[in-house]
Amino acid sequence: MTAQKPRTRIQEKNRARVLDAALEVFSQHGFRGATLDQIASEAGLSKPNLLYYFASKEDIHVTLLGGLVDTWLAPLRALNPLGDPHDELLAYMRRKLQMSRDFPRESRLFAQEIVQGAPRIGDGLSTDLKDLVDEKATVIAQWMAEGKLAQSDPHHLIFSIWSLTQHYADFEVQVRAVLGDNRDPWAEAETYLTVHFQRVLGVTDPMHGQ
Repeated sequence: MTAQKPRTRIQEKNRARVLDAALEVFSQHGFRGATLDQIASEAGLSKPNLLYYFASKEDIHVTLLGGLVDTWLAPLRALNPLGDPHDELLAYMRRKLQMSRDFPRESRLFAQEIVQGAPRIGDGLSTDLKDLVDEKATVIAQWMAEGKLAQSDPHHLIFSIWSLTQHYADFEVQVRAVLGDNRDPWAEAETYLTVHFQRVLGVTDPMHGQ
């Protein structure tokens, strides 16, 4: 089997241009609504040039999602079983909120894939994602059993962190429309979610975890 030649710097740069353009187009139009012509135009390349780097629209989409799943798991991986339970979970919530703020297009792309039934990342959800969530849910359950956290379902606690943090990226237009131009939804979200999860976790000291 012939080994593939390493890509040149220009090839790597153009692949990155295509992926960034595709992220913009997919996050706006979804997989079905996006076209190769739109992606090529956004990237400033011709369609034949784009097809030199990627075989199809699905090839681009799968490449984006493949890197995204690993990025999405990183904040949960950082939850330390040896740390203070309240601090660890509040820090996880803040990492997820920060990720939603910094990577809103990625958040929308991921949400669209899930809504469509995860046709391209389903295997990863049932293996990598499930294994990691089960591992961290076991840690949280142990903290609860030791009386360090209020009792709740660890899996649903993680789900609630996902949904409440990603809402601000996936529905940012709606949030800003309701709050108006003079309010910062991200700063307010961190303040509100910190207080909310303090109560959920059983934290009574408002300064705990700050």
